[in-house]
Amino acid sequence: MRALAVLGVTLVVACSQVFLPFFLRGKKLLWGTSDDSHVIRVLEDSKLLVDDAIHSTMKRNLEKRELISPSQLLSFSKLPEPTSRAVARAAEIMEVSVRAMQRRVPLRLEQSQPLTDALSEDLLTTIAEASGCLPHMLPPKCPDTCLANKYRLITGACNNRDHPRWGASNTALARWLPPAYEDGVSEPRGWNPHFLYNGFPLPPVREVTRQVIQVPNEAVTDDDQYSDLLMVWGQYIDHDIAFTPQSTSKAPFGGGADCQLTCENRSPCFPIQLPANASLAAGTACLPFYRSAAACGTGAQGAFLGNLSAASPRQQMNGLSSFLDASTVYGSSAALETQLRNWSSAEGLLRVNARHRDAGRAHLPFTPPRAPAACAPEPGARGRGPCFLAGDGRASEVPALAALHTLWLREHNRLASALKALNPHWSADAAYQEARKVVGALHQIITLRDYVPRILGPKAFGQHVGPYQGYNPTVDPTVSNVFSTAAFRFGHATVHPLVRRLDAHFQEHPGLPQLPLQDAFFSPWRLLKEGGLDPLVRGLLARPAKLQVQDQLMNEELTERLFVLSSSGTFDLASLNLQRGRDHGLPGYNEWRGFCGLPRLQTRADLGSAVASGSVADRLLDLYKHPDNIDVWLGGLVEDFLPGARTGPLFACLIGRQMKALRDGDRFWWENGHVFTEAQRRELQRHSLSRVICDNTGLPRVPADAFRVGRFPQDFELCEDIPGLNLEAWREATPQDDTCGFPGRVDNGDFVLCNESGRRVVVYACRHGFELQGREQIACTHQGWDSQPPVCKDINECADVTDPPCHSSARCRNTKGGFQCECSDPYVLAEDGRTCVDSGRLPKASVASIALGALLVGGLAGLTWTVICRWTHCASQSSLPITEGDGTAACPSGRRQCAEPAPGAEQDPACGSQILLCE
Repeated sequence: MRALAVLGVTLVVACSQVFLPFFLRGKKLLWGTSDDSHVIRVLEDSKLLVDDAIHSTMKRNLEKRELISPSQLLSFSKLPEPTSRAVARAAEIMEVSVRAMQRRVPLRLEQSQPLTDALSEDLLTTIAEASGCLPHMLPPKCPDTCLANKYRLITGACNNRDHPRWGASNTALARWLPPAYEDGVSEPRGWNPHFLYNGFPLPPVREVTRQVIQVPNEAVTDDDQYSDLLMVWGQYIDHDIAFTPQSTSKAPFGGGADCQLTCENRSPCFPIQLPANASLAAGTACLPFYRSAAACGTGAQGAFLGNLSAASPRQQMNGLSSFLDASTVYGSSAALETQLRNWSSAEGLLRVNARHRDAGRAHLPFTPPRAPAACAPEPGARGRGPCFLAGDGRASEVPALAALHTLWLREHNRLASALKALNPHWSADAAYQEARKVVGALHQIITLRDYVPRILGPKAFGQHVGPYQGYNPTVDPTVSNVFSTAAFRFGHATVHPLVRRLDAHFQEHPGLPQLPLQDAFFSPWRLLKEGGLDPLVRGLLARPAKLQVQDQLMNEELTERLFVLSSSGTFDLASLNLQRGRDHGLPGYNEWRGFCGLPRLQTRADLGSAVASGSVADRLLDLYKHPDNIDVWLGGLVEDFLPGARTGPLFACLIGRQMKALRDGDRFWWENGHVFTEAQRRELQRHSLSRVICDNTGLPRVPADAFRVGRFPQDFELCEDIPGLNLEAWREATPQDDTCGFPGRVDNGDFVLCNESGRRVVVYACRHGFELQGREQIACTHQGWDSQPPVCKDINECADVTDPPCHSSARCRNTKGGFQCECSDPYVLAEDGRTCVDSGRLPKASVASIALGALLVGGLAGLTWTVICRWTHCASQSSLPITEGDGTAACPSGRRQCAEPAPGAEQDPACGSQILLCE
């Protein structure tokens, strides 16, 4: 009986291990919050709605690791880094909270009473704070050290001391005209099918693509002046100054089909409707499209913030700093910058790929193991492959873009090593910051001196940009919505459908044939395993870009086969651009012509004066019915080029205005007097993209002008004849002050020397994940340093209850310089690194418990069966031998019988050589 009791208890424990996890998973569905506060309940419900939508998306992504759709690829490439993701999530929580309040509060108000009268200012602040939005709406704290004028912050904040948010990452894009939302607040153009513009509905964007934009790959015209590098530089620079994250959720808030599966307009889903006879894939009625994330405090949220009496229109967020600051190389957040730097280097180097080299030169590193593996695998490999890690998450989209990122990674490490050798007394941080400063200046020079004049033409450049007159603190450098969403996307019409790779003689490479663009999307392995950088760079220099022709706007690689890695569907870049403009509420083409001082086009004849192709003008009017209805991206794209330009008058105005603002509103612009010395500016002006290619590839000859398409060998020059930087202008005298000597170093931090009022000053900084304890800045005096070096203490991110680093579904474990989100089996971390999603399998403990339970049940059943047999069949006196006192067997009287024993059996004395049996 004791054995039975032990077995029973063990069985109960094992069963509880099997069923308890499933019970706990449903616990939150059984018990709700007991908080009596209405607002807190609304906020908690809103967080659940947003996070449930995010959860469902990440769960589906986990289940589809082997197969990835083009829209998923686009989402991965537009997945913001953690800082931007947190801001976007906070904005969505606040938006859902406010909409819930708007639905409930009016029920308790008189018709004439404003909504905000029912809520106190403190309560409104509570909503903003509890959602996580408030910290991202307040001015940042600007440093007050001698480095404030020497190096820009990684986020771009505090460039303008009076307006520290201007140009900073994770702030709203600028509006040059009020947005044109259908409800005046947030609904995109084309959201309501019965909404009319000048008496007509807007045409479906896919129909516009088919009738006006799309052209077969074979029909494209080559540019006879400019190389493919001009197109790639435009894309690369666009990724330096603008990145608008998509909604963090991919399903409607409050339930509903995933945006991949629904054709219904329900935020954040704004699907691209397909004509019945023109589906890109059989059986589909739409292409999935996710709205851009809103900036905190805008749209429906705006009813409770700023002017409390009226809602402010929805604004979209720029996840990058607006400045031409090489954030493509260094990132726009401290967290990403930390990932990119090589902290074991004394020269201030950036991390490189530890597994692959390119003829001894560096490749970009891979994304961390926990990041979504969203890229195409090498042939023969299963699953998805890793992407490159760079300052911008889109570095792996196409090989040419990855090549430019790689060039600048190498250039930074080349410069940092040379500067450190020139100034051995510099710290690693000083070498890093100085190299970063030079690389940023080269991005500015190549863009404003070499690239923009070719795009605008000389006359428009003089009109809209003009010569540099110095830093202007009244100019807002923030990237505008129309520039990012429409004007600077003109470059999509210059993308060639082929990836060209050339041999050392600039001929077609026998081992590396031309690639259709669809075979190169998200394929880092081609850069690693197919010849490295050099064949690609030769193709960019010596092969022309596609010419933007009015009836040849975009090739089929972009309109029919965008981001195709499998047979799971296709995507259309032209339709995406049009839909994105409508999502952002961009006013129509004529509104922007009026903004630029250009005549509005009202008639067919007016349109013909701007668009030379009569057939294109006719198709535009057939589709849009009225010139005012034309989407601004398409209207600007079909205009006739200005003389010596690659844009028409509208885009020349919008691009020129933006570039002038980026230059004049940047306190760290390379020509501003305090940024570089006069000798350093002279050296910087000698540098060029051609020289960067010489210094960081194996090419011995390049064109003097990298943007002019070159014929080999007559248009190519030896690298030794291409001018470059003389870094002697950066040599700094070694401090000779024996009183102070060199300052002490700090663990997990570094310092930079600078001068303030004639004194030598040291400014300390801790790595991301550590906080400074002690004085940030110490100065050299006659008695030595005026303070001891500070200490960098690890931050316990897990203790932050207002903005927890991990989702509530995960456990937070503090680590040195960071934290780790952990999940209980069978949950696993999703691609955001902070949320646990169900893996769909039983917990390992449950599987073991089931096996143990089965074993115990089997053992218990066997033991029970044995006991029952003994009790029911073997306890009878008629069938059991009776043991005598001497230990011999005894049988009832008259029931004794002797028989031959079995081999090895014990004999009974009464039977001699036989054994005793009872009948």
